[in-house]
Amino acid sequence: MIHHVSLGTNDLPRALAFYDPVLSVIGLRLLKSDGKSADFGVSSFLFSLETPIDGQPATVGNGTHIAFAAGHRGMVDEFHRVALSSGGSDAGGPGLRPEYDANYYGAFVFDPDSNKIEAVTYSAK
Repeated sequence: MIHHVSLGTNDLPRALAFYDPVLSVIGLRLLKSDGKSADFGVSSFLFSLETPIDGQPATVGNGTHIAFAAGHRGMVDEFHRVALSSGGSDAGGPGLRPEYDANYYGAFVFDPDSNKIEAVTYSAK
């Protein structure tokens, strides 16, 4: 079971300006930020943004992406719209992905640090 996921960022304020509105669409909120990291969740943290502690720049892992669960298809659509309007770039618009499952409905975006994130639901609504 995964406890939480963290992504590196070289610009925490820019990352917060992107993730705060995007993650609020799927019900996650900023729980804590200290200038070096930011934790998002519901009651405990599930996702964090971290600035490098070793002096090396944060880089993106090849082929890595994080999928966030969405309650319904409208939430996936809104996630994608808010992500693009908050500085993200399209990596695959909202739609069915029948190659995964007949009801797999997802949308993919790159955050401002080029991390690939997704919102997905199996809901037919």
